[in-house]
Amino acid sequence: MFTNILFPLNRSQETKQAIAIAIDLVQKFEAKLCALSVIDPAMPESDRTSAETLIAEVESCFAEVGISIETKILEGKAAFAICDFADEINADLIVMGSRGMSLVEEHPDSDSVSQKVINLSPCPVLVVP
Repeated sequence: MFTNILFPLNRSQETKQAIAIAIDLVQKFEAKLCALSVIDPAMPESDRTSAETLIAEVESCFAEVGISIETKILEGKAAFAICDFADEINADLIVMGSRGMSLVEEHPDSDSVSQKVINLSPCPVLVVP
């Protein structure tokens, strides 16, 4: 069913929780997984270093269970970069964490990346609370 999964990353607890779900999906469907970190081009070089460190940490988590992953770091607005990249690699699922704040009606104007991805994605999105 799913053969190409995109896993956008940040340093949230929800991303850490989503790792277990991504591992299960990759193993169940024998899918390829690409981990993506998006950095703001206006931010300092330390953001790139932080993104590289995060990618290495996540790559290590997957390697511990015998899964090799592709990785990518992009610059841009997170939701748009995620959706554009998902389209570019023909992802058939995006698995990502969410703090969940804008998924409730009380916060309709929030800048939630996960909410924007849900609205813009070219494929299904699994949001892990």
